[in-house]
Amino acid sequence: MPMKGWFSFMERRARRFQRVAHRGGSHLAPENTLAAFRNALTLGVDAVEMDVQMTRDGHAIVFHDTTIERLTEGEGNILDLDFAYLRSLDVAAHFPGGWPRKEQIPTLREVLELARRRVQAYIEIKASERDGVYGQYPRIVETVVREIRATNMADDVLVISFDWSVLPRIKALEPAITTGMLVADDVWNPHAEGALETLLMQAQKLGVDWVNMDYTLCTEQIVTLLHSHNLKLGLWTVNTIEALRHFAHMGVDSLTTDRPDFFADMDG
Repeated sequence: MPMKGWFSFMERRARRFQRVAHRGGSHLAPENTLAAFRNALTLGVDAVEMDVQMTRDGHAIVFHDTTIERLTEGEGNILDLDFAYLRSLDVAAHFPGGWPRKEQIPTLREVLELARRRVQAYIEIKASERDGVYGQYPRIVETVVREIRATNMADDVLVISFDWSVLPRIKALEPAITTGMLVADDVWNPHAEGALETLLMQAQKLGVDWVNMDYTLCTEQIVTLLHSHNLKLGLWTVNTIEALRHFAHMGVDSLTTDRPDFFADMDG
């Protein structure tokens, strides 16, 4: 990378909060595609967020749903599908308003190679699911760590998951990787007695560096508590300029949005 570009990367890393493109900016381009991630790179973001699942034959792919009907012309559950079939599909098939060309489902390595020395990467490890029963893809933790190492991205990724059990395993395999627990109201009840203390204890037990939560759960009390214990707080998915400004002023550490183009207007 030219030295000027590297300085720009380092300057972005020093910002008061990280500007994160959710699935690459899913309101601007087909989600979790190289087209979306490339577009995000033109918008001055600090990080791109992606979802990782495993094909039946053991490939780490960047795709959100456990089934493929919503986004592609294909059918089936990721658990049952091989990489070659998934790669043949058009993940832009149902993009609102249409999309001018076919987009393939990318591999984790492809996205990491695109991000390397440009932006950080938020990697969400997804659970498998069939008929409402959730599980873990075989060797997904080991595969994600392998791909991070292969692309020399250990210092520039944040691995997050709603399946908190995978986070200590990531750290055990590669201590340099930063981890974060994903929090929504179906895994944490903010109204329960001692809710904040419970959240803090869970974060400390897991050894995570970040708590990344649904923005509707965020309060100034949570920001203060987590910061006082050297934990960072990220919010998702914040899709209006007004809300982005509000939470930036609250002092959160990252804001994830489907509209990364809004970041340019936040100071206006």
